[in-house]
Amino acid sequence: MTDRPLTLMAVHAHPDDEATGTGGILARYAAEGIRTVLVTCTDGGCGDGPGGVKPGDPGHDPAAVALMRRQELEASCHVLKVSDLEMLDYADSGMTGWPSNTAPGSFWQTPVQEGATRLAELMRHYRPDVVVTYDENGFYGHPDHIQAHRITMAALEMTALTPKVYWTTMPRSMMQRFGEIMREFHPDMPEPDPAEAAAMAEIGLPDDEITTWVDTTAFSGQKFDALAAHASQGENIFFLKMGKERFGELMGMETFVRVQDATGAAVPENDLFAGLR
Repeated sequence: MTDRPLTLMAVHAHPDDEATGTGGILARYAAEGIRTVLVTCTDGGCGDGPGGVKPGDPGHDPAAVALMRRQELEASCHVLKVSDLEMLDYADSGMTGWPSNTAPGSFWQTPVQEGATRLAELMRHYRPDVVVTYDENGFYGHPDHIQAHRITMAALEMTALTPKVYWTTMPRSMMQRFGEIMREFHPDMPEPDPAEAAAMAEIGLPDDEITTWVDTTAFSGQKFDALAAHASQGENIFFLKMGKERFGELMGMETFVRVQDATGAAVPENDLFAGLR
């Protein structure tokens, strides 16, 4: 036994991703005395600028947006009681097909080994017991999410560490529920074309394939407030439109697939640290 605290490391692509996918576990485990380390890979410069100005439009300044989003990220981490924030500060690659995908210095253009080497150094420093990131499709195909997955898995191979490793996911039953809620809030929303509907149907996993269900209901208020800290991106954060009470009812469970484990903890499990304490 050592005095080193149990440590959770979450590797995310952009400022605000930490709140959307893992705000509940970051808040819950911080409250339980676990050290929570957030690694954010990009600067978020392809987000909305002041007044909702979009990337590529007149007046959009990626450097100014990145500075603003860093301040929002720090505010979110304060809400979630994140112990340590590390930023790799690669340029945001933007959504699939954007010109920024191929910009020199963008995260998507960064060699995986380069990003993984930097992340491996952080892993050796913090020695996480649990590592959380995205699956190989970045959950929904975003280039930076895919790259975050790639450098995380490569970094783990570079170290001698054997943490429990999880990929974020969503049960298909919940994805269906979100679709119903979106139509409730946007009754005039057109039906997606068949190709888009088929792609959406592949997001997440069947409920019985999810290994880990973590109840974060008691921390849903913090999660909502962390999302709200990213006020500049509010137009893109659908969950904020629900209001805090409805949000808490629907977002109280965070779900994962366990892909690496040396503890032998049985699945399904309800704690990322099962077998470690």
